[in-house]
Amino acid sequence: MNRVLNSLVTGGVQGIGLAIVEKLLGRGDNVFVFDIVGEDSEQVSNIKKLGAKYITVDISSFDSIKKGFLQIPNLDLLVNNAGVTKDGLAIRMSEQDWDFVFNVNLKGTFFCCQQAIKKMMVRKKGYIVNLSSIVGITGNPGQVNYAASKAGVISLTKTLAQEYGVRNILVNAIAPGFIQTSMTNKLPEQIKGEIISRISLKRLGKPEEIANLVCFLSSGMADYITGEVLNINGGMF
Repeated sequence: MNRVLNSLVTGGVQGIGLAIVEKLLGRGDNVFVFDIVGEDSEQVSNIKKLGAKYITVDISSFDSIKKGFLQIPNLDLLVNNAGVTKDGLAIRMSEQDWDFVFNVNLKGTFFCCQQAIKKMMVRKKGYIVNLSSIVGITGNPGQVNYAASKAGVISLTKTLAQEYGVRNILVNAIAPGFIQTSMTNKLPEQIKGEIISRISLKRLGKPEEIANLVCFLSSGMADYITGEVLNINGGMF
């Protein structure tokens, strides 16, 4: 790709989001990061040292999203990575736990897409990559809210791809399996072993492997791919 992209990563201060930010900066993008972490945190300081521009945004709030986008003049790539969990068995799940997860994972993803598309239509080209999850496809006991929200991200992706393909805006989703992050590091070794036994490659994925796929989808080498859900799970069936 010859031109420098203006790229936005939500939830970009740690984990998979941080790996994506680092990879996009490495290829020369101008990178913006939306997250809810305070400006004086070490995570934000690290993001700024890397060269990204940080904007405090609450992804669960439409008003906060809209204000954040006002600070970005042009946009070529949006990566909707921000996501939360609030696990529990369905019979015990509260309305607050359901709404908390949906407000970030699905509502926030949609309204970030909406604001991004407005800017991309002016540019006459754009890429949107939404982070779903393997459990959005398979389901997962104890995660009915998270799984349903990530399944919603898939349907949202396919619908937006159909609406805005004519505008040359490519919308795809990535469905990661189990990736080595602070979240999976907290899992008991027995549980981690059981997960790995179900993966063909017999290991957890690396955050940079998700970042590599984001880069490919927005590289100009994948411009006939839209409305797709790309599974990256090491062969977990």
